[in-house]
Amino acid sequence: MKKYSVFAVAREAMRHHTGWTRAWRDAAPKKRYDAIIIGAGGHGLATAYYLGKNFGITNVAILEKGWLGGGNTGRNTTIIRSNYLQDASAAIYEKSRSLYETMSQDLNYNVMFSPRGVIMLAQTEHEVRGYKRTAHANMLQGVTTEFIGPEKVKQLVPIINLDGPRYPVLGGLWQARGGTARHDAVAWGYARACSDMGMDVIQRCEVTGIRSEGGKVTGVSTTRGDIACDKLGMVVAGHSGHLADMAGFRMPIESVALQALVSEPIKPCMDVVVMANTVHGYMSQSDKGEMVIGGGTDGYNNYTQRGSFHHIEETVRALIETFPMVSRLKMLRQWGGIVDVTGDRSPILSKTPVDGIFINCGWGTGGFKAIPGSGWAMAELMAKGRSPLTDAFGLERFTEGRFIDESVAAGVAH
Repeated sequence: MKKYSVFAVAREAMRHHTGWTRAWRDAAPKKRYDAIIIGAGGHGLATAYYLGKNFGITNVAILEKGWLGGGNTGRNTTIIRSNYLQDASAAIYEKSRSLYETMSQDLNYNVMFSPRGVIMLAQTEHEVRGYKRTAHANMLQGVTTEFIGPEKVKQLVPIINLDGPRYPVLGGLWQARGGTARHDAVAWGYARACSDMGMDVIQRCEVTGIRSEGGKVTGVSTTRGDIACDKLGMVVAGHSGHLADMAGFRMPIESVALQALVSEPIKPCMDVVVMANTVHGYMSQSDKGEMVIGGGTDGYNNYTQRGSFHHIEETVRALIETFPMVSRLKMLRQWGGIVDVTGDRSPILSKTPVDGIFINCGWGTGGFKAIPGSGWAMAELMAKGRSPLTDAFGLERFTEGRFIDESVAAGVAH
């Protein structure tokens, strides 16, 4: 009897469940595409979807070296919020949050969006000042948030301990319309929609080279052969620097692992998302009852997609002070994702030195919440050459010194 790996079974199940059938080719298609998107994660699939929906560009291939949604899209803690400080950040994240609200209807696929609300705890006087400043900025940006006191925090999260000996809860930045969604379903929904428009989603197809002529992209070389294109979008999270090297330019990013874990399932006890940045931890409860726990990035550059014991200890030790009940739970599983981080903790959505190549990367720990807004903006950039949502996030900002500092609002210290 033939044996299948867990991943092979999952891939086959996804193929039948979502209805997209163009993902299983033995060789590269012998045609030229208007656009190729490298990376079949949430951002890549969203880019392809909005190229088709908003601009009628459907002669598109989405290439994935592994399986659909097998990277960071399936390795995150599913938090959705838009309470960022800088105007450019708030614009793209609020666009994303608003698209999540109607995504299930737009894709005709239930992504299980849950607008349960997000609290970012203030546990030092410095954070109190910072979050009040963010709340004022959000008001000017049209993003609905408010700074709340400890009593309201306790009302929203009855299991919280407000009087921690090291870091008492002094308040929090509350976004009632933030929440969570099912990460796998987001990828599956976009993939099915792309396939229905006639796009090719090609899995197990690793890009091994970028081909160009006269400073303009002409296609890619892959493990399944060469594929020609007019435009190329690089949307590969932690491997952006690797692809950029193939194309002949460098990126101002670092790749590090971001770890998370879930506990055994328990009865409902917390119906909001809580982020505790001072102690590097955040937590929510899934529909199955698991406590979904995440922390900061690793302190060194790496491409590891596994968890580590020291990180569990560091994250859980910090959360136990704020949520004493965590000490009684058993861990069910843990994982890691590869994130790319920029110096100003803001993403890059930009043209590149090679004509026809566009890049979307640098989301750090905030990639999942940005998927639909990122795809919308990246599609507009590729189709029209510019987008109001991406103007501030170009590569040139690093040489011009106009950084978009989101080191506080990014959510966890990294």
